[in-house]
Amino acid sequence: MNLEKSASKSNAIGTFDETYIEDGFFVLTCKNDSDDLKNLERKIDSSYIQFHFCTKGTAAFVFNQGNYTLNIDEETSLLLYNPQRDLPINLELKPHSWLVSLVVSIKKFHGLFSEDANYVTFLTDDNKDKKYYKDGKISPSMAVVLNQLISFNLNNSIKPLYFKGKAYELLSLFFNRSEDADIEQCPFLVDEVNVAKLKKAKDIIIANMAEPPTLQELADEIDLSLKKLKEGFKQIYGDSVFSFLFDYKMEVARKLLESGDYNVNEVGLKVGYSTGSHFIAAFKKKFGTTPKKYIQATS
Repeated sequence: MNLEKSASKSNAIGTFDETYIEDGFFVLTCKNDSDDLKNLERKIDSSYIQFHFCTKGTAAFVFNQGNYTLNIDEETSLLLYNPQRDLPINLELKPHSWLVSLVVSIKKFHGLFSEDANYVTFLTDDNKDKKYYKDGKISPSMAVVLNQLISFNLNNSIKPLYFKGKAYELLSLFFNRSEDADIEQCPFLVDEVNVAKLKKAKDIIIANMAEPPTLQELADEIDLSLKKLKEGFKQIYGDSVFSFLFDYKMEVARKLLESGDYNVNEVGLKVGYSTGSHFIAAFKKKFGTTPKKYIQATS
């Protein structure tokens, strides 16, 4: 089965968000913000290389009807290639976990390194017919790109172009031979301690989304200046602190409405809106419809 000709595979639990880059090149993303395990499947044949990046939480790739499992943890990558057999994705994405995958045909990928193929170990003449599995750490510079991909919130009309640029940037960083491979373009993010602080900031606002701290309170809690909080957060997550939080709250609200367990006012209170009218206005701004009409359309 050709990857580029197939539709997204989904099950009753969830599906990959699939973005076409060009022939032989796709990006798959999945965010599991629920408390339940998500199972995802995707047919991929032996002519493709897979790059998987776990930016949050943990996941497991299951092979041979469950007889073999390959785990991938937060801030780690996994390269999979087996020219001898198809390697379909059968993924168990744990609760509150995010994954980004680049899937590239060997023909397309070899063309990128045609002048220096021997540098890429699995492309050498000795190894080109062997299966290849490699795990590694996600560098701070790669983490920035990954979070920009998975937290994309720009106009959908530019999504293919944006993803194409970011996908090639990510491959470049993955195979960077420089001694400075982990140095982020923004000097502030060279320090992994600061990256960890920004991740903590994200966790704090999510945990307190109904009553989030002010930016200054947040900066004080993670021990960063207000300026570094603003600049660093946008660099990693692709948006300002409160724009990121708004999108997160609306996604939580959407799922609560779909559950049918809460009315509109209850959902609004859970995500931090003291009045129903303010929540309705915010929901309409995000999704283009009111919560009531959204429920009717999905029920």
